[in-house]
Amino acid sequence: MSARVRTVYRCTECGAEHARWGGRCEACGEWNTLGEEVAAPAVRAASRGGAAAGAARRLAGHSALAVGGRIAPTPRLRDVAGSESERWRTGLDEFDFVLGGGLVPGSMVLVGGEPGIGKSTLLLQVAGRLRAAGRPVLYVSGEESPLQVKLRADRLGGDAGDVALLSETNLETVLATAAGADGVPSDGIMIVDSIQTVFTGDLDGAPGNVGQVRECAARLMRFAKESGTAVVVVGHVTKGGGIAGPKMLEHIVDTVLYFEGEQTLDHRVLRATKNRFGGVDEIGVFRMSQAGLVGVPNPSELFLGDRLSTASGSAVTALIEGTRPVLVEIQALAAKAGYGTPQRVATGYDGRRLALLLAVLDKRAGMPFASLDVFLNVVGGMRLAEPAGDLAVAAALASSVVDRALPADAVFIGEVGLGGEVRPVSQIERRLAEAAKMGMRRAFVAARAVPRRPIAGIDAVGVKSVGVLATRLFS
Repeated sequence: MSARVRTVYRCTECGAEHARWGGRCEACGEWNTLGEEVAAPAVRAASRGGAAAGAARRLAGHSALAVGGRIAPTPRLRDVAGSESERWRTGLDEFDFVLGGGLVPGSMVLVGGEPGIGKSTLLLQVAGRLRAAGRPVLYVSGEESPLQVKLRADRLGGDAGDVALLSETNLETVLATAAGADGVPSDGIMIVDSIQTVFTGDLDGAPGNVGQVRECAARLMRFAKESGTAVVVVGHVTKGGGIAGPKMLEHIVDTVLYFEGEQTLDHRVLRATKNRFGGVDEIGVFRMSQAGLVGVPNPSELFLGDRLSTASGSAVTALIEGTRPVLVEIQALAAKAGYGTPQRVATGYDGRRLALLLAVLDKRAGMPFASLDVFLNVVGGMRLAEPAGDLAVAAALASSVVDRALPADAVFIGEVGLGGEVRPVSQIERRLAEAAKMGMRRAFVAARAVPRRPIAGIDAVGVKSVGVLATRLFS
């Protein structure tokens, strides 16, 4: 007799199960995170004899807990045989760099991003490059028809036309095809576009709900580990920017990549937020062209290419994205407020951090912003999250207030505290070396961060506070 199915509501953030829908999850406190799914009731472990008999068996020994299971071998770690598998390079250098050197056999990679950002284009290029290198590739399209995929492949050119295509959303059919004689062998790659369109017939929910996404991802992960096939899946994102579906989806996979960028710009940023086989927070920069996405080997040159060095309110800082130093431009504009309450608008920067730096400049450097509208922009669609850019933001704001341009060959690196002090940041030598390579000749850093050994081509100037920096620049 089949078990009667029941409807439960599961939180997409913490996975807690609820008997009825509510606006707020009682376990983690998040709002609007409960999703409906169909689940079967748990099978009772105790057989005839009731709970008392089951308790007696447990007291007699642990054998009652092993009902339905098997005893698995437990070798010592020193006795585990094997070595690290060779990575498969895709031919897109920026994509391989973010992955840590290429795809790992038997791994599962999740690629998320806004609609229309170029996820399918990127993965179709990856599929074409791998097929040209002799790797078997299966491209599973659940969103687009075969004709639509073919038209994109024709626009991209290259070897994408030789990729095997499967237009299917049923997971059982996908896995059976991949494991078949004409499917994907252990040295192949399977791309699923997207995980929200695939469903399994073992669950009654619609494709894309919490239960379907979790179960399909778990089975694809199991297929990758057992067969040695590298599986790459596309994930939709929510309006908040996170990947749609349960948070468990990101825990299941080996690597999580976010494809970012403004659709009005011609470049995109691929960022790794999780990588079991490489570093996190690595970025790869691509430029959209007629032939698809082209890697940008020197992102600093891209972000500084159109800089107007004679304008006030422009400062350059050096960030560390994973293991790569990148120079970005910070633009600030302070203008007289046209209304009663001044505006504070920040693009690519935390608005609360901006308010903090404005208060520090007002209190510690004597620069009033109370009656000024302040606009801050991180050029190129980049996001400035690390505190190493504080000094550049403060310098750009001060430059706009006094309406005097900063030195065109200067870079500003340092964290600003509430007392106005400038604090050192990590990996200052690598940041200065990248600045020197891009033609910078002066670097304003914390007084304690001046390298003992000078960096060739750049002069490091130590400053103790934002007040000292303003005096050096504008007195």
